[in-house]
Amino acid sequence: MGKVLAFLAIFLASCGSTWNDPYPAAEKGANILYSAFTERPKHLDPVQSYAENEAVFTSQIYEPPLQYHYLKRPYEVIPATAVSLPVPDYRDAAGRQVPAGAPPDRTAYTDYVIRIRPGIRYQPHPAFAEADPDLTGIHRLADFPHQGSRELTADDYVYEIKRLAHPHLHSPVFGLMREYIVGLDDLAQALKSASDAHPGQWLDLRQFPLAGAEALDRYRYRIRIKGRYPQFLYWLAMPFFAPIPWEADRFYQLPGMAERNLNLDWYPIGTGPYMLTENDPNSRMVLERNPNFRGEPYPCEGEPEDQTAGLLADCGKTMPFIDKAVFTREKEQIPYWNKFLQGYYDASGISSDSFDQAVQVGSHGEAGLTDDMRRQGIQLSTSVATSTMYMGFNWLDSTVGGPSERARKLRLAISIALDQEEFISIFLNGRGIPAQDPIPPGIFGHREGPAGIDPGLYTWTDAGPRRRSIDEARRLLAEAGYPDGRDSRTGQPLIINLDTTLTGLGAKARVDWLLKQFDKLHLQLVVRSTDFNRFQEKLLKGNAQLFYFGWNADYPDPENFLFLLYGPQGKARFQGENAANYANPEYDRLFEQMKTMENSPQRQAIIDRMVAILHHDAPWVWGFHPKDYTLAHQWVHNRKPSKVGHNTLQYQRIDAALRDRLRTQWNRPEPWPLVVVAVLLAMLALPAFGTYRRRENHRATTKTPHA
Repeated sequence: MGKVLAFLAIFLASCGSTWNDPYPAAEKGANILYSAFTERPKHLDPVQSYAENEAVFTSQIYEPPLQYHYLKRPYEVIPATAVSLPVPDYRDAAGRQVPAGAPPDRTAYTDYVIRIRPGIRYQPHPAFAEADPDLTGIHRLADFPHQGSRELTADDYVYEIKRLAHPHLHSPVFGLMREYIVGLDDLAQALKSASDAHPGQWLDLRQFPLAGAEALDRYRYRIRIKGRYPQFLYWLAMPFFAPIPWEADRFYQLPGMAERNLNLDWYPIGTGPYMLTENDPNSRMVLERNPNFRGEPYPCEGEPEDQTAGLLADCGKTMPFIDKAVFTREKEQIPYWNKFLQGYYDASGISSDSFDQAVQVGSHGEAGLTDDMRRQGIQLSTSVATSTMYMGFNWLDSTVGGPSERARKLRLAISIALDQEEFISIFLNGRGIPAQDPIPPGIFGHREGPAGIDPGLYTWTDAGPRRRSIDEARRLLAEAGYPDGRDSRTGQPLIINLDTTLTGLGAKARVDWLLKQFDKLHLQLVVRSTDFNRFQEKLLKGNAQLFYFGWNADYPDPENFLFLLYGPQGKARFQGENAANYANPEYDRLFEQMKTMENSPQRQAIIDRMVAILHHDAPWVWGFHPKDYTLAHQWVHNRKPSKVGHNTLQYQRIDAALRDRLRTQWNRPEPWPLVVVAVLLAMLALPAFGTYRRRENHRATTKTPHA
């Protein structure tokens, strides 16, 4: 009985601590951000890395010459390590300078001269300290006894561009870059020949010239591309164009390194604000502050609402703010979500299973936090993805396609009837905004307000855009020659075929919804669901009538969306990305003019005219731009979602004292249930204990004495 009471005393004394804290006690109060990842990154080498879950790490470590402004929308490219944005220098075939306003076909090549800032240094790394290290006892990068560093130079950027052509690295952008960077294809051939001649040996890329990339001096390098390609600036903000020192390339090619998994895919090396100090992609990855990072000022400009949201409170302060970021592998959503609610993860996305617990959607589709989330001080951030989902009309189809008024009014009637607001509310939990054209918010060329609506589908009211009535859609349908959904010439019902890959969970509900929308016009819809390969084959042959499709931006430029309706990109005729096979000579002419222009009022005016043509022709049912929802605890500051810029960790700030106080409050154990159980067990044990004592006493008094 005394042992039971002693246990209870120890138990009650420990109740003031948090039992379920997954982190070491030494980290309590530390300036650490805690997050999670669900999929292990495959590549951390910038020449190969192209996935978003990899960019979470690579973008904090590597520094391309350019980056995206953290707060401004539309997205704006600004210098990173570069002194300023490079100005394109257009040249003709004879090397003579071509004025910026000259016809694009006069430009044979474009030069970009990039000047980097002096004094930028790499993170500590053994590659700079030991040319031929002893690998005895070495299993990870931290085991090397010596670390070194050096200044970033222009040669390091040139070295990485050459790596795009390395025959063993298989860069995913080599195929595109070989079309633009002068001499990159020739370099690939030379490197392959050298590799074949000396298999297994390190290729020192400094010994292989590249006409399209060369250092002019210690801090300047030039990139030469074929023709004009203004979107090339966006590529200069990607890790593909980050610097790699030749010492690191050589270091990781030394004998014995591969067997120890010592390579750039496992241990990156960069000049950015953080360095990877722990890499166990099945369990935990850790980024720590790069002690050699120069520091950058927090931005002082942004969108109008950023001031109210507190996103400008740290204006001018030196970044990074966080010392360390710990990422834990979570394979299941439920443990991830529960740890976030307990305060053990600082931020979280919202899975479909947790959506109703976190977000409540109003009668008009607006989203807000539930009362439980608000009581915890959790913040909701939403951002519209740089992507668009749509239903395309095949321009080659004799019924819905082509420029005739009959087909055009049919397309408009269908576009009005398909209530995107209802679809977003029912199937996306409000996570999307109805599209008015191909260009999503945040991309240059997108218009807000009355100027941004499709006037054929919407009217503008004090409450915003309002979809035109189904009566107007029926009027258009009758004018197209299909009153009440029947062909006025034959009397036959009009049958529309929709091809889609819509299968699996929830597919029937969406099909039923589509049938209901077409039934409002008395049109008969046949939904033909198929696998993706068969779907692609139909599009390539131009056999689909209507189809569902979507597009995610490669870079934040209107050209990357408007080209989806450019005639020479027709999928059936040219195997391009124009799946609707739409063709309009005026639109195509304007596209060719717009695509090589810098962002300017003149470019905006051309885009406005192109969008007006699309509004008139209606080659797509404008679907929606998806919305991403993320949650963060009240101790997380300066968190603004970005769909293209991923080097966001340095901007965020943590109030660690507030986090510790609230974690303790939320996870304080409730001892009374266990106390009650212990007391009940003790009460149950007392009768048995009494019986035992009486039996022992009886034995002692009746025992026969020794002779």
